[in-house]
Amino acid sequence: MPLNLYNTLTRRAEPFTPADPGRVTFYSCGPTVYDDAHIGNFRSFLAADLLRRWIESPLCELAGADGSVHAGPREVVHVMNITDVGHMTDDDNADGGGEDKMEAAARRLTEAKKSGKAHALESIDPRDPYAIAGFYAGRFLEDARKLGLKVAVEAEKDPTLMPRATASVPGMIRMIARLIERGYAYQAGAAVYFDVQKFAGYGQLSGNTLDEVRGGAGGRVSDQNQAQKKHPADFLLWKADSSHVMKWDSPWGAGYPGWHIECSVMSLGRLIPGGLDRVLGKPDEGCVLDLHSGGEDNIFPHHECERAQSCACTGGDRFARHWFHARFLQVEGEKMSKSKGNFFTARDLFARGHEPAAVRLELIKTHYRVNANFTEQGLKDSARMVERWRKVAEAGAASGEAGDRPAAFLAEFAAAMCDDLNIAGAIGALNSWTNSIGAPTRADAEALRLVDHVLGVLSLERAASTQTDIGVFVGVEPSAEVEALLAERREAKKAKDFGRADAIREQLAAQGLAIKDVAGGRVEVSRG
Repeated sequence: MPLNLYNTLTRRAEPFTPADPGRVTFYSCGPTVYDDAHIGNFRSFLAADLLRRWIESPLCELAGADGSVHAGPREVVHVMNITDVGHMTDDDNADGGGEDKMEAAARRLTEAKKSGKAHALESIDPRDPYAIAGFYAGRFLEDARKLGLKVAVEAEKDPTLMPRATASVPGMIRMIARLIERGYAYQAGAAVYFDVQKFAGYGQLSGNTLDEVRGGAGGRVSDQNQAQKKHPADFLLWKADSSHVMKWDSPWGAGYPGWHIECSVMSLGRLIPGGLDRVLGKPDEGCVLDLHSGGEDNIFPHHECERAQSCACTGGDRFARHWFHARFLQVEGEKMSKSKGNFFTARDLFARGHEPAAVRLELIKTHYRVNANFTEQGLKDSARMVERWRKVAEAGAASGEAGDRPAAFLAEFAAAMCDDLNIAGAIGALNSWTNSIGAPTRADAEALRLVDHVLGVLSLERAASTQTDIGVFVGVEPSAEVEALLAERREAKKAKDFGRADAIREQLAAQGLAIKDVAGGRVEVSRG
């Protein structure tokens, strides 16, 4: 059964049909590196990674344009940008409102230094947005690689797979000039705007109409700038501002690009054969991506504007064949908020002893088109699932039995994933199969590895363990208090006081710790 995938543009699930079933081009909107990425960001990035891994899998079939069916494996060329300029604090403002997020980070860090607050950036000059961007980009890549984001792993060898916006500004200037030449953009005062009325398809991706945007839908319209614009929805391509810290020379004055233009340049320039020279020199409908992804907050205005300017530049009516968007992440049933204490970065969770594999599984195990609820209990459940799968894989690899390929399970897993990435169904099939195995064979281990190439958890870094005289602490720092309780429990068991031993287990569980007796008379302590 070929992959059926929901397309935001058409608002229905439909066969994913790339131009070349053997080589898929995929662009994902990446991070703005003005702070550490939070788990909501990573939910979107990992949903795209899951899709990419499934398309690559030998188990995945794709439909051809002629109705044929093509089996995997196949190549996926996946590009994710790093935004280090042009993304404003007021994303919904078509006129470049607010301040550049890189400058906002510089101001925040300067204030932190003045107040004497310790910060990880003590060695970085907060007045240098390039240094700040480099610092946070490095931290993002560390976190992404720990979580198994393939494009971040590949970018170690090929940095062009994760292009930086600041390195792409010359291409943005060229694309803006091309849009002006083709009559889709105009200069008004210190700004260059895209003329949305010239592009008939504006609004198709998000469902917005020009009349709705004229009325201020989404708060995008700034009264201050309307007099010089042809339509309230016309969005910024370039803003001349000599006072801006990050600025470049251009035909329209020294300034900086709008947020939307960067992705058009980085995606088309990297994924279209011949690069930006072909896109700008000989535009045609062949300049189309197979797949474009982001979070649902990217649909409007970012992806709507990106699609409009890209099609206007290439002369085609499509920028991407398929649009893939992941919904928002809540934490313990509520919107993430620092004031509520439920705002977490990936490295926050790593620092608390949670394994990257458990964090990854918790972030991908809810269907991408459903708001996910990240919970402490869910994270514990994910950790237990990963550990159970590891044991099956390890036992099967060590087995002397060759065994038979579990064809029925693999078919059930593939059918679920081809059904719009039904990850709950796929994991359910995996758990049912692993729970039914008596003694795993090498064939079982191979099947599990094949499936894990999609899920991406078993190969991730395992929690470090520390051994003491009484405990094996896995992903948990040893403490005198816990060791004293373990010693008391050991003595209680020797005295056959099992009530007290159980009470200590419950006391540790209340602290978020799980224990189990292991060889050598020790007790393994991990996150419960």
